[in-house]
Amino acid sequence: MRIAQILGKKGSGVITVREGATVRSLLATLDEWNIGAVVVVGDGGALAGIVSERDVVRRLYAHGAAILEGPISAIMTPVMHTCSPDDPIEGLRETMTEHRVRHLPVLDDGELVGIISIGDVVKSAIDELETEREHLVQYIQH
Repeated sequence: MRIAQILGKKGSGVITVREGATVRSLLATLDEWNIGAVVVVGDGGALAGIVSERDVVRRLYAHGAAILEGPISAIMTPVMHTCSPDDPIEGLRETMTEHRVRHLPVLDDGELVGIISIGDVVKSAIDELETEREHLVQYIQH
């Protein structure tokens, strides 16, 4: 299975925030869309990083509530790992596990076309196993 197949099922919409926006506005976006992470873009829409609820919690603990009025760029993780629609899901599983990342932006010729979460990866694995199980049951019954 390829990343494009997952995006075809879940959609390719990506919620983004500007790196200069405040952490407080980030929290409002996460709450509004009921999501755990967003892609951070810089001037001109260039990919700048990714920021998650986990990033906020860790910085709140370390630096206190003052970070809420600071820029997202102060707490985000610069994007180091991405994938493309043509990448196999198996490789993505390895990347996410090895680098301990839960969300990967999907880029097609440098353009942001989606985001894949660990939940999407797990769901695809479950779907594959269910399909395989159904085929085996049909095989045994015939």
